[in-house]
Amino acid sequence: MKLGTYGDAEVHRNEKIVFVRFKKTYRVISTCRVNGGLYDDIECMFNHQLCEPAAHHRSSLKSVTKTPEIYLEETCQAHDLPERTVSLGTAANMNCAAIETARFRDLEVVAIATGGVETNAGRAGDPASVWEKKGSYEPLVTNGREPHGTINTMVLINQEVTKGAMVRTVMTATEAKTTVLQELGANSRYSDGLATGTGTDQIAVACPLTGETPLTSAGKHSKLGELIGKSVSRAIRKTLALQQALTPENQRSIKVHIERFGATKASMQAGIARHLPEALSEIFAKNFEGLNREPLVVAAACSFVHVRDKIVWGILPESCTKEILTQQGAMLAASISQKIGRTGLYYELLSNEPLSLENSVLLEFIYKSCAIGYEEKWTD
Repeated sequence: MKLGTYGDAEVHRNEKIVFVRFKKTYRVISTCRVNGGLYDDIECMFNHQLCEPAAHHRSSLKSVTKTPEIYLEETCQAHDLPERTVSLGTAANMNCAAIETARFRDLEVVAIATGGVETNAGRAGDPASVWEKKGSYEPLVTNGREPHGTINTMVLINQEVTKGAMVRTVMTATEAKTTVLQELGANSRYSDGLATGTGTDQIAVACPLTGETPLTSAGKHSKLGELIGKSVSRAIRKTLALQQALTPENQRSIKVHIERFGATKASMQAGIARHLPEALSEIFAKNFEGLNREPLVVAAACSFVHVRDKIVWGILPESCTKEILTQQGAMLAASISQKIGRTGLYYELLSNEPLSLENSVLLEFIYKSCAIGYEEKWTD
């Protein structure tokens, strides 16, 4: 099925693959294992669903890493694609692919994205899981976890771009991807930081070789950079919503914002209940989501977490951790009790609680703050 024509490029979807055919010579920069890098003779690029997101191991997955030339040749033959093709692989559903266009005068940028960040979201600088040497990979982590989630992006620019600026397009598109994850509050699955991408993200950017004066800048100050940023961020935001319902509304949750410190729904429920009278803990258990998704409470939890990050990043002095986070905990309790005037009392109650930047201690303090507020909510 043809999804659209953009200049001299046609976008099609055929079962588990989205491909772009070029009607003329195109310059492409990509992360493809075979034709990756920067070339001026690429005829096609595609994004291919190789497997289901979890617990599905196909021979094509092995061939991508062990014999990528054979994988590319077989995939191109199966879909009648030309030999000079670049490929992106993923477990994301091609029916969830998002296409977004941004224009200014005669300049057009099209972004085609698929994505999921369920268990593979990570932050640049997180601990690695493999070591590569002489063509083989040595596992560095043996936790038995099967990570899945990849953000793949194909970008079409309707004007010629210099080789140097093509490299810059990858930088700009990557920054755009990171802004989406930042705004959605996506958590790293490998550290207690916010995610900047996944461990398997891929990209391909293409422009026609028109013979006209090429564009030389794709940074944030140029219109090309702005259009790349807008189209890529819109496409990634849309595909994450389609693929895994990762939306601002679904991220409105205390649990979501503290799970990078080790919290789960079960541990959060049990942690708060520990600090409640038995009768009230039973009521709380039946009304957990009312607390978890209450906008004012989520706002206070977000504030707590953000301030904690500012301490970790050194913007706020670590020597003031106790006072700063106790203040945040008191406001969290007040947002739950809906008795803002008692914030000072909550501060006094929390001031004797153990508190540090160690994740388990931090979570226990958050649970205690929530319990104080919940118990006070129905106290006259």
